[in-house]
Amino acid sequence: MTTFTAVLTDLLRGDSGRPLVTFYDDHTGERTELSVTTYANWVAKAASLLVDELDLEKGQTLRVDLPAHWLGPVFLGAAWTAGLVVTEDDDPDAVVCGPDTLERWAPRADDLVVLASALLPMGVRHPDGVPAGVHDVGVEIWSQPDAFVAWDPPTGADTAHDLGGRPVSQDDLWSAAAAGTLVSDGDRLLTEANPASPPGIATFTEPLLRRGSLVLVARAERERLEATYVAERATARFPA
Repeated sequence: MTTFTAVLTDLLRGDSGRPLVTFYDDHTGERTELSVTTYANWVAKAASLLVDELDLEKGQTLRVDLPAHWLGPVFLGAAWTAGLVVTEDDDPDAVVCGPDTLERWAPRADDLVVLASALLPMGVRHPDGVPAGVHDVGVEIWSQPDAFVAWDPPTGADTAHDLGGRPVSQDDLWSAAAAGTLVSDGDRLLTEANPASPPGIATFTEPLLRRGSLVLVARAERERLEATYVAERATARFPA
């Protein structure tokens, strides 16, 4: 059986300085790149925030209600490291949201854990603060350690997500990634698909498993997509 932690640990033993996730927002001009090591550090910080600070436990659910953004793969990894189940349910145990959906989730901060990201470069805080009871990712994540070890580590049999109407175990998640056709070994995949959505999750898991990388582009015109494909030396795209 395979888990996210095993996959990431294997990557860290290799060329850990190479790019893993590169993100473009063509409306703001942002370009953020996470190496394997930097990605692993962000995952550890996010997992520590969810578990050690906010007391979430293995088997509880996390909704990643973010647009296409580099924090999507970070919180997916954090959930799978801690044994949380990524869900689309309207009543999760916790949710991480962006500015566009904060108004929806903030009134529920008494009933569930609500984390909000400003989605600004480098994951900085909301410039105007967040509503009472809401946790600002850009404030609380920076104080978390760069390493995280779950006291009850998830196994391959534990559920990774329930995004398409049926639970998918960590083992099944990585078996699907191994059998996928989006990338070959080492490919650099360019996409606009949201990795935290059901159709987009493979755009992250397949490159991760196959020692490739993801170029995630948000709000780009067609000509800019083509230019980014060339500039980033991408070798595959989704949709093809």
